[in-house]
Amino acid sequence: MNQVVDGLFYSKEHEWLKVNGSIAVVGITDHAQSALGDVTYVELPKVGAVYKKSDACAVVESVKAASDVYAPAAGKVVKINTALEATPELLNSSPYGEGWLCEVELAAPVQGLLSADEYRAYLNTL
Repeated sequence: MNQVVDGLFYSKEHEWLKVNGSIAVVGITDHAQSALGDVTYVELPKVGAVYKKSDACAVVESVKAASDVYAPAAGKVVKINTALEATPELLNSSPYGEGWLCEVELAAPVQGLLSADEYRAYLNTL
């Protein structure tokens, strides 16, 4: 069973967003890390990079495949999770905690993302 955390926003591409004022933390969902398998490398975005919603902003490589991570909201990267450079498997063990990817200064209010309940319902259609 895929873990879905209440209080986060979700994309249909399996990214999550935790909003705190104008800053949002971005990560991949439990479903995404499970589908990828054992993560072996993470290419993080650069601090200062600006992304539009749905732009590819990071790459996660696993024993199965390399997969783009898409920005769930528009904004500027203000912080990255450098712990992933040495221990990319944090994405597997703690996708909603220590395995976060980056923090983004939001360019606009979050729109078009799913609530936890909507994401759970979406997962049931896959």
